[in-house]
Amino acid sequence: MFGLFRSKSTGPKPFAPTKGGVVHRLIRAGFDSAVTNDGNRKHWAGADGLSADAAASPDVRRTLRNRARYEAANNSYAKGIVLTLANDVIGTGPRLQLLTDDDGGNERIEQAFMAWARSIGLPEKLRTMRASRATDGEVFAIMVSNPRLPTPVKLDIRLVEADQVTTPDLWALGDNAVDGIVFDDAGNPAEYHILKGHPGDNRTGYLGLEYDRVPAESVIHYFRADRPGQSRGVPDITPALPLFAQLRRFTLAVLGAAETAADFAGILYTDTPASGEAESVEPMDTIELEARSLLTMPGGWKMAQVQAEQPATTYAEFKRELLNEIARCLNMPFNVAACNSSGYNYASGRLDHQTYFKSIRVDQDQLACAVLDRLLLAWLREAVLVSDLLPLRVRTLIANGEALPHQWFWDGNEHVDPAKEATAQQTRLASHTTTLASEYAKQGRDWESELRQRAKEVALMKELGLQPEESQPLQPAGKEDGSGD
Repeated sequence: MFGLFRSKSTGPKPFAPTKGGVVHRLIRAGFDSAVTNDGNRKHWAGADGLSADAAASPDVRRTLRNRARYEAANNSYAKGIVLTLANDVIGTGPRLQLLTDDDGGNERIEQAFMAWARSIGLPEKLRTMRASRATDGEVFAIMVSNPRLPTPVKLDIRLVEADQVTTPDLWALGDNAVDGIVFDDAGNPAEYHILKGHPGDNRTGYLGLEYDRVPAESVIHYFRADRPGQSRGVPDITPALPLFAQLRRFTLAVLGAAETAADFAGILYTDTPASGEAESVEPMDTIELEARSLLTMPGGWKMAQVQAEQPATTYAEFKRELLNEIARCLNMPFNVAACNSSGYNYASGRLDHQTYFKSIRVDQDQLACAVLDRLLLAWLREAVLVSDLLPLRVRTLIANGEALPHQWFWDGNEHVDPAKEATAQQTRLASHTTTLASEYAKQGRDWESELRQRAKEVALMKELGLQPEESQPLQPAGKEDGSGD
């Protein structure tokens, strides 16, 4: 049992008696950030202890979506950042490579799948999904049947905005459900509630409580969970929304200051005291000026031109810092967000891009797991039903519920200095610290296809009497004559 003893200098202190009569004082350590005072009370007024789903309530998500869409539609930087992000992540689209032992069967399936992907516009839909995650926080894709597709497999996906996935009668939901999603006892989505009409569509209007219960097997939910237990997404650019507003306000303020100064040619003023002698002039009166003319002022009065004093010298710096902060929540460097690399050199450009490229690879991996793998599985299940489309061995594997080993290739990143990159690549291959498969994968290409193509080219060159040139070791600048350091 704890007791207290009083000290004149420090006041009451807790202590804990132990065996032997030795008394140990209990030390209470604290955190400055946990202290609330008059100086930080307003700053932390919005902090709460809500759960992930409670914080991202339907009303909150709706407000964030509307504001993010507004900025992306009216702010050139916001629109450019979102489009750049979608283009960099998706590029021209993913490419499938199967890894089974049957090379001929792999190529046959890959060609059929890519033909289907082009017929449904998969790259464009993936770019739309990535852009929607940035502005809406999430997007849904419903797997449907499209009989008008020119491919044997009629599988298609229909994108649905987050506004349309909701449960109007929230009171009817149980404990294992959030807005628009019902979960089973294991926490897996069981069904999605999708409104029959978009709530903001002027053509159909809001259809009230009419919605479809779509099984989870037919729905792909693409979003980023920032907190454990989060079921719905918020826009990626949520932290940057106030900054976008500040950027536009500052731009308008600078423009307004310049226009205000340009509206007045000059000011008429006098140094004569109020009791002194000066000709009478009506206050706030205007004088019409003629070009290339000499003017005389009333007695005792002078003229001065209005100076266009506005923060023009700090405008570029302010905009740069603000854009840098805006792009930080997307792991995007300033020169990509602003589409301006005037202040960069090769080394700093590559260094700033490292975080951005890693973020892109993470996004691509999430897309592969959450979207592409499920599409491939659904495509294979339908392709099995098409006669002679898949090899017999693959059909047997799918019938037994086994997954086909595979990987996805994405567009590679173009380098600023190809010569330096080629030198580094040659060094890695010579030292056996990399493989051709890895180097081709960085460029988004299949190493087997590239080598086969190269073999065909070399064979044709020999047939035509053209001797292919032997590759020479690349030398860094200044080393060709051996005089470099």
